[in-house]
Amino acid sequence: MLPPSAVFHFPWEVNSGSVQEGESVRTFGRLVCYQPEESRATLSAQYASKEHHVVVHTLFVEPFNPIIGAQYIVLGETENAEGVGVMVRARVLNCVDGVNIALLQKAINEQRSFFRERECKQGGAARPADAI
Repeated sequence: MLPPSAVFHFPWEVNSGSVQEGESVRTFGRLVCYQPEESRATLSAQYASKEHHVVVHTLFVEPFNPIIGAQYIVLGETENAEGVGVMVRARVLNCVDGVNIALLQKAINEQRSFFRERECKQGGAARPADAI
């Protein structure tokens, strides 16, 4: 069976606790560190004058050619790792260097707005049918 579709989460949301363990997520960041002996990479993104890090377990996507300083998008499941906190077990890790991060963030916010609006419309249409 396929895992559930992943929702984009900003790197600062992944570490904030708003993402549950085992949940499928998509996130992004600049590759700042890769430790092949531990199959671990660290992505970084800046938000509100603070740098946020996401630890990525890379065992399922190895071998890959890491480019330190390049932008990456990761798709995978979250898990709590001892001494690390929240870690994303990557199923897909793509280099997307050259992507306009501000535009990506705007697109994610627009997508969330669309999904919220769609849920409200579907929820409103379902309620009268329940009353019958």
